[in-house]
Amino acid sequence: MLEYQNLFTRVQIRHAPDPGLPIEQSLGRRYGEGTFSYWMGKLGDAQIGPIYLGPWGVLSLMFGFVAIEVIGLNFFKQVGWSPIEFVRQLPWLALEPPSPEYGLHIPPLAKGGWYLIAGFFLTMSILLWWVRTYTRARALGMGTHLAWAFGSAIFLYLSFFFQPLLVGSWSEMVPFGIFAHLDWTSAFSIRYGNLYYNPFHALSIAFLYGSAVLFAMHGATILAVSRLGGEREIEQITDRGTAAERSAIFWRWTMGWNATMESIHRWAWWFAVLVTFTGGIGILLTGTVVDNWYLWAVKHGVAPQYPAQNVLTPEQLEKLRGQYAGRLQNGFPTYTVPAPTAPVDTTTSAPAVPPTGGN
Repeated sequence: MLEYQNLFTRVQIRHAPDPGLPIEQSLGRRYGEGTFSYWMGKLGDAQIGPIYLGPWGVLSLMFGFVAIEVIGLNFFKQVGWSPIEFVRQLPWLALEPPSPEYGLHIPPLAKGGWYLIAGFFLTMSILLWWVRTYTRARALGMGTHLAWAFGSAIFLYLSFFFQPLLVGSWSEMVPFGIFAHLDWTSAFSIRYGNLYYNPFHALSIAFLYGSAVLFAMHGATILAVSRLGGEREIEQITDRGTAAERSAIFWRWTMGWNATMESIHRWAWWFAVLVTFTGGIGILLTGTVVDNWYLWAVKHGVAPQYPAQNVLTPEQLEKLRGQYAGRLQNGFPTYTVPAPTAPVDTTTSAPAVPPTGGN
């Protein structure tokens, strides 16, 4: 007896590898015949290949290889060319941008020049891959939605390049490294008064969390109607079946508004694209239009002004004298900046003390 199977069952389909649509071969060709992987089939499509790179893909990989090579060799040099230390210290290794003293001038290689070279080749690699994404979509007669979604992510990436240009210092750029770029994120936020008060950062996070919820709800809805053929979404857009009807009425009952097999993907696309687009705007405004986001938020009524801290009476200070480690016994735990002490004049020598006793 035949049973209906879909991609959510444990059955993995095996057939002749799908070569895909015929394409114009003047700009390269597909490599390989295609094969199947059991474990890839557990995650998604089991077929791997054929692979198409084309001229844009080859150039992108070449530029990317140079960038990774420059970064990797600098990491190796930092650990004395020891492979063991390279692996052990990899999370803490970093290729830092030029220091503030160079501004936007080209520094020596060891003082940030390698960083600029790696950044150039990495940026070219990403842009060339975008060109490949766009041209492949056009060659296959597809829409270019994926290319423009990728372009939104590239806009956020480039904002970390244009912001230093607007500020006037390469030192604002993000270092290459795992923990190094995380430390940079914290330092960047603190330097400009806490990015949490940046409204575009808030929008970016809202769209980020919204995307996670929206995609989870969409995936859960399709899983819930997969027994009714809900995963055949394209068919049910043009020939609405019981899965599409039940999904729509479920969303209308629970969310208060409808989502069709087509519109849910537009919602998801916009939510995801606006994560990086609004984030990039927030970065470009930081240090250029707004120097301190907390003060900006206080000025515009977004955040309350924090009350003064550690305002203590002399009696309260006396009770706290010497109770904190690392302080002098006669010091107080306070944020009050001490008044500058009068400089000691060391040029005048003390009067000589006459010797006691004598003949």
